[in-house]
Amino acid sequence: MAGTDEDAVAAADDALYVLTAVLLTPAKFPSVLGDDYPEACAALGLAPLADGYGLVLGQDGDGARWTVVIDDVSLVAVAIASWDCGMEYELSPDERTVVAALPGWPLAVAVAAPGVPAPHDPGPEVDDRPPLAPPDTTVWGPAQRRLGADEIALQWAVWREQVDDSAFSTPGTSGTPGDGGGAADGPERSGENGQPGHSGIRRVLAEARTYVDSPPPLGRVRSSFAPGDARTLRADGPGWSLVARTDDIAFVLLDEEPGEVLPVGRGPELPGLLEALDKMAVRPN
Repeated sequence: MAGTDEDAVAAADDALYVLTAVLLTPAKFPSVLGDDYPEACAALGLAPLADGYGLVLGQDGDGARWTVVIDDVSLVAVAIASWDCGMEYELSPDERTVVAALPGWPLAVAVAAPGVPAPHDPGPEVDDRPPLAPPDTTVWGPAQRRLGADEIALQWAVWREQVDDSAFSTPGTSGTPGDGGGAADGPERSGENGQPGHSGIRRVLAEARTYVDSPPPLGRVRSSFAPGDARTLRADGPGWSLVARTDDIAFVLLDEEPGEVLPVGRGPELPGLLEALDKMAVRPN
């Protein structure tokens, strides 16, 4: 390396202008980094600590992009909660909590710090590691598939209202939502199209069932809040993502079907599978 890790940390910590922050924990992590928590940590060269990390994205005084990893998860969680409520919160990590300073950003950030040069990657004289970069949204692959699942989980009502339950010609079969144009950084919505016995969906449901008896890597199945008594379930596996509400249907996305979103009707088996997955899923503290 052109400089030591300490040099990189010092460079990033020197007048770091914080733009945003995200959690990297078993229950909540940037899905672009992997299908599960250990995989997401490995993408950043981090050990999968049980308590997780906070990722602070900002610019230094020269405008360079940095992702500062800290082990004070609570600090980042409070900052995110405050920002989500429209409140100001100055996120200033203590130097003692800094685990690493990584060049670049793993996520797209639409804002920039005022009064400094435009965002750019640090030069090799500071850190010769390849800078982190968000995935290319013009191509389809695992990261884009997971981003699509993120959007469905976030905008469940929007996606759900496009599905006509009569499209499920037999219990547990699939269809695709009605026309609605492409979703930003996510899957395209295609025309109504019942697909009884879709082989990809059968494979996903079969692999998801194996998770109940043989727990997968931490974070492969996550459960979060939903309206009423329901939970939002998120499961990922090799080449697939599943998003569901425990009281409703599920959506499946596949690496081999670019941009397609495949709804799965409840039928006789899906409710029990979702209940079992929810019992073994990782939940936010």
